[in-house]
Amino acid sequence: MGAASMLTLLLTHPLEFRTLVQYKVWHEPKRDITAPSEHATSGWDRPSMQRCWYFLDQTSRSFSGVIKELNGDLARVVCLFYLVLRGLDTIEDDMTLPDEKKQPILRQFHKLAVTPGWTFTECGPNEKDRQLLVEWTVVSEELNRLDPRYRDIILDITEKMETGMADFAHKAATTNEKYVETIDEYNLYCHYVAGLVGEGLTRFWSASGKEAEWLGEQLELSNAMGTMLQKTNIIRDYREDADENRFFWPREIWGREAYGKAAGGRPGFTEMTQMYQPGNEKQALWVQSGMIVDVLGHACDSLDYLRLLKEQSVFCFCAIPQTMAMATLSLCFMNYEMFQRNIKIRKAEAASLIMRSTNPRDVAYIFRDYSRRIHARAVPEDPNFIRLSVACGKIEQWCERNYPSFVRLGSVSGNVQFDPYDMRSKVVEAAQVRDREILREKRLQELREKQPNAVAERKGAADTSIGELIFYVGTAFLIVFAVGMGATWLLLQYTSNA
Repeated sequence: MGAASMLTLLLTHPLEFRTLVQYKVWHEPKRDITAPSEHATSGWDRPSMQRCWYFLDQTSRSFSGVIKELNGDLARVVCLFYLVLRGLDTIEDDMTLPDEKKQPILRQFHKLAVTPGWTFTECGPNEKDRQLLVEWTVVSEELNRLDPRYRDIILDITEKMETGMADFAHKAATTNEKYVETIDEYNLYCHYVAGLVGEGLTRFWSASGKEAEWLGEQLELSNAMGTMLQKTNIIRDYREDADENRFFWPREIWGREAYGKAAGGRPGFTEMTQMYQPGNEKQALWVQSGMIVDVLGHACDSLDYLRLLKEQSVFCFCAIPQTMAMATLSLCFMNYEMFQRNIKIRKAEAASLIMRSTNPRDVAYIFRDYSRRIHARAVPEDPNFIRLSVACGKIEQWCERNYPSFVRLGSVSGNVQFDPYDMRSKVVEAAQVRDREILREKRLQELREKQPNAVAERKGAADTSIGELIFYVGTAFLIVFAVGMGATWLLLQYTSNA
């Protein structure tokens, strides 16, 4: 942001200005991939890898920063993984390529990606990532340098993804069906384009040794992570996709007659473009609500996944996009502007989420807070009201079960404290007293069994100690009393003689 923009922000949104200043001052990148000490893992000393980092910055400004902060060689591995999938996606999205040209390239992309000298120059001039494919030789060179344990994962995920993309592209080209019909078909598409990304990343974490080996087998949770991000982007990008004649929302949701009836007895939508036409605002918002309910169903699985991570850079890499997805859902919910233009969360809010998404507890509370905002804007006449309430309630329940709100951590010391105004605190404190008593009795019982006379001796010693204490106190009292009486007698004698 320029100086003029910052000044305007200071005058119009002073709290956001403070957040951005805090971010600029206190948030420093965890690593600098250009530093000579990082060349061994980042590959910055090679022109081909430098070009790959450049393409990463150009194709994904949002993910570029968090990818570069991954520790060790994971940053370079994930960078190349992202570029491979971006190249595949560019070919699949290019509407200027005929199906007969697109199919063989898509289905062989996992082989072409590592073929030395292979490039692709036939993408349309309007494809923003066209240059990546034109200069693909730098990517293939770096892929062939990778450790086989990483390269095999990249190629395996690419092969799975290219198969799904090719199937969907062929169906769209041969049947003239521009809409996704069912929720199952929608879930399958999101699995191919995003769920598999989550699987590949999770396998990287395990292969690197930075996370547990069994984490790579948690396919359901890793799929939920990727699917949640993809579905959020599909909702947010509705207008941009509609303008380019691309539609990913399933007809099973947007074509429901219940939404038309709830909007005044109207019929269900027959075309997705009807949602941004004047007069259809309420019905469009009910459709949007149904789409957001579907996304919230992946929130608890995403939180479960994040709780399994132990390496800090990996956790931040995974957590930051998820919290931003929740913020985006909150921004879109019951916001008809989403149907008119592409909307995004404000930079200050994004900066705040980056600074706060550092541990599972704080991330869970971010999820909870945004789900509360969503539920607060829900209205009973929405046909999805009950389902939405249940979805938000599940997030609330997950947070209370794993990170109870009455348990507080000291901001500096980290000591556990209990909210004195919450009745659950009294229950916990009573349980702690009971546990201490049980532990004390257990120790006494063990002592009786090991040393039968020790308890009696200790009790006798305690009785003796108490008796001696009484004797000493009594003696001291008598001495003080005698001294006091003597002093009084002397004083009386002195006054009488005088």
